[in-house]
Amino acid sequence: MRLLFLGDVVGRSGRDAVVAALPGLRSDLDLDFVVVNGENSAGGFGITEKITTELLDAGADVISGGNHSWDQREALVFIEREERLLRPANFPAGTPGRGAGLFEARGGRRVLLVNVLGRVFMDPLDDPFATVEKELSAAPLGDVADAVIVDIHAEATSEKMAMGHFCDGRASLVVGTHSHVPTADAQVLPGGTAYQTDAGMCGDYDSVIGMDKEEPLNRFTRKISGGRFTPADGDATVCGVFVEISDTTGLAERVEPIRLGGRLKQSIAG
Repeated sequence: MRLLFLGDVVGRSGRDAVVAALPGLRSDLDLDFVVVNGENSAGGFGITEKITTELLDAGADVISGGNHSWDQREALVFIEREERLLRPANFPAGTPGRGAGLFEARGGRRVLLVNVLGRVFMDPLDDPFATVEKELSAAPLGDVADAVIVDIHAEATSEKMAMGHFCDGRASLVVGTHSHVPTADAQVLPGGTAYQTDAGMCGDYDSVIGMDKEEPLNRFTRKISGGRFTPADGDATVCGVFVEISDTTGLAERVEPIRLGGRLKQSIAG
């Protein structure tokens, strides 16, 4: 099975780039399943129902979230009827929506996607490791699920790396999101799980993590807020991770970073 995970989509520039690139990526890479992290897709903060539909129509099978999942208040309502939009699974009981799901890939194969929020340097939610353990135990790789993807939306690289090793041999891919910078550590861990600390963002890299440079620079240099953060609107780079897994074990045989368009050095799996 061939899987693609695209990192945080930031603003209109990121949305337009993903919508334009996804059909070609699905065809060129012969993809069976695509996940897109969409929690910054609406003006850099949250996601709307309209944008959810646009990303799904473009070729995403599921959209994951993060700490900005509820910045657009309408998400609290429409997430209940859109099963293909996830929010972190370790939000408290009673939070709208779902944090994990078993989804159908091409050919009827089953993919478990688990979305969790880290706790280091972030709002402390329920234990992400215990949450992932619960979901992996409920739908084991090679038994209930043909592939397992874990999106750990976290600030600390150490917490993301720890999650990779925690899931090694039990997940097809563990990938970090949130920091908006693609890391250079794509690898297959000893137990067969593909891993990258951060997939990077789908957005304009002539920016400060996707935001127009003026306001972040103002706050760093003057310690005074001059207005709202707004997404940079230049050409976006689509960043993510491509994984090829065994149809027998569901474990990774190959992992490659994806960078397409915009300012970053290009990297496209063959």
